[in-house]
Amino acid sequence: MTLMDFIKKQFIDIIQWTEEGDGTLAWRFPMRDMEIQNGGTLVVRESQMAIFVNEGQVADVFGPGTYKLTTQTLPVLTYLKNWDKLFESPFKSDVYFFSTRQQIDQKWGTPQPITIRDKDFGAVRLRAFGNYAFRIADPKLFHTEISGTRESYPVADLEGQLRGLVLQNISNAIAGSGLPFLDLAANQVMFADALTKELAPIFAKLGILIESLTVQNVSLPEELQKILDQKIGMGMVGNDMAKFMQYQTAQAIPKFAEGAGNGGGVAGDAMGLGAGVALGQVLAQNLQQGLQGGGAAAQAAPAAAAAAVGVKPEDVMATLEKLGELKSKGILTQEEFDAKKAELLKKLV
Repeated sequence: MTLMDFIKKQFIDIIQWTEEGDGTLAWRFPMRDMEIQNGGTLVVRESQMAIFVNEGQVADVFGPGTYKLTTQTLPVLTYLKNWDKLFESPFKSDVYFFSTRQQIDQKWGTPQPITIRDKDFGAVRLRAFGNYAFRIADPKLFHTEISGTRESYPVADLEGQLRGLVLQNISNAIAGSGLPFLDLAANQVMFADALTKELAPIFAKLGILIESLTVQNVSLPEELQKILDQKIGMGMVGNDMAKFMQYQTAQAIPKFAEGAGNGGGVAGDAMGLGAGVALGQVLAQNLQQGLQGGGAAAQAAPAAAAAAVGVKPEDVMATLEKLGELKSKGILTQEEFDAKKAELLKKLV
């Protein structure tokens, strides 16, 4: 080894970090067996910041730019090392670089439905997912709270903690937005803004700035979604119970007929459905008439009850079951069966 090679190995003239790829938040400049020369150059590129650390204590912080390392550019380190009395050259100090560019497309989502209070439904279990972007805003705080003295600190080591903070604050964000579930699902931008507002001070304690957050979907678990769909169906028929029950019956009849054609014992279920239709009609008529006035309701109730008594759903459904058998044997066509089904359905109304 030549004398010049020995000198280059021991003394550092230029300190810089060229990022080789994505995903690194902090990187320590290798200083083993090396010292920084007086008048050396520090290069901090755009989207970077650097700090000098003396014996575990953060000294000077540098933003983007090129700096000549002297007592003027290192005031804190000068104070810590007492260089105002005698400048030491070369000197040792740990130098850490931080990437301040946005770390985009960080995923978040609810692994299990979370329960929230809702204005319309009382308590609701919902799912949500989306993504967010963040950047390091305070490298000194990030160094002391998160990255420490590690040679490098990747995004992957932090994403689990940040995702947990997002999920932890979803309920608070929904409560703060004041939106019921249906409006929340329709206005995901407002939900995202409320969640960002909740997260900003929490991220700031780690030296991180949350740049953006998106909510890509808000939904209910499958069993609750079916209930919501029924509620929506009721609203579409003007909350008319008779019409809703008629719709439900029409949806179910082909299944009953198919079961009858296969020899299934569905007659009891079919008669129960028919009785339910008749009862639903009576209740719906009484409710509507009661809203129109007590006197009219009193006169209409006996008539509705009489109509219900006159209906024999067991006969209608038994006939339908036999028709299903004829269709399965090829005696009746599908068109003939549908026509007869419509005729029988009218008798239940």
